Amino acid sequence: MPTQPALSKAAPRLAVIDWGLAEAALALGVVPVAAAELDGYARWVKAPAMPPGVIDLGLRGEPNLEALHRAAPDLILTTPQFAPFLPRLERIAPVASFATYQPGGNPLERSFDIVMDLGRRLGRPDRAAALRAEAAAVFAAAAVRLDRVRPLLVAGFVDQRHLRVYGGNSLFGATLARLGLVNGWTAPTSAWGFATVGVEHLAVSPEAQLLLLDPMPPDLRASLPRNPIWQALPAVRAGRVTLLPPCWAFGGLPSAMRFADLLAAGLADG
Repeated sequence: MPTQPALSKAAPRLAVIDWGLAEAALALGVVPVAAAELDGYARWVKAPAMPPGVIDLGLRGEPNLEALHRAAPDLILTTPQFAPFLPRLERIAPVASFATYQPGGNPLERSFDIVMDLGRRLGRPDRAAALRAEAAAVFAAAAVRLDRVRPLLVAGFVDQRHLRVYGGNSLFGATLARLGLVNGWTAPTSAWGFATVGVEHLAVSPEAQLLLLDPMPPDLRASLPRNPIWQALPAVRAGRVTLLPPCWAFGGLPSAMRFADLLAAGLADG
């Protein structure tokens, strides 16, 4: 990774292409002047909420460079996923790139490191340290509440017949491990920590509790009672399905904290 720029200004004008970095900046008390796909952020990430007045840069995969130029950022945050845009972004402002997912790495541990690095770059080192401590407390409290929970399958529907299920190398999987919980999905996953599988593959861990993440595709929830494959799943037959509010699977420390809180709220009394 190239040497990252370090800014001396206490509150730089920040533009963010990646949602995980956007949530981290907000958690550190820095509101971006511009960010990508604000409607999607509100639907999939949810918290921290993006305040009004932030310029929408359009698609994450193809940000509007004219809008980005008009926003006049001091610093642009991105990930290696958007490396093809790097030369064009660098003509507008210095760019800092952060990789949450690395070969053989742990995305939760990496998220802790990214928060500290961002805190230094954004002039918020004390807030970064406080956020790390807050996260550790959230995970510890959730672990106590969830100490007797059965194995878990964490998944979200892609369409009527397929889901993304999250393995140990995902942010969700790493958070489960931090909480001392067992991930029911042990089959291979992508570099991003998920496998796209047919509904029938959720029977691989018959004793597991199934966690379904919102949002679902339109009309899917109403169709599930008429889906014989879904109805045949052990977790469905046993009533072990919990629907969780949206939480960004490819986020950072704030998403991991939200996931732990949602788990504790949804399962601790089950």
